Amino acid sequence: MKVRVDSDRCQGHTLCSMIAPDSFVLDEIEGHSSAVSEDVPPEQEDAVREAAHSCPEQAILITESTS
Repeated sequence: MKVRVDSDRCQGHTLCSMIAPDSFVLDEIEGHSSAVSEDVPPEQEDAVREAAHSCPEQAILITESTS
């Protein structure tokens, strides 16, 4: 699984970093989120999916692996 945050959509609600703190980091100046890594470790996938579903702006984009 891969994840990225659309910086144009992100409004800094911080829900993603509360739900999946190991996968998202907040910009200290603007408060916008970004993924810690594009590649999501298997043990963090459920939290990343929950964060994506919880994002009010739908700014978290997930690509599932096809292996």
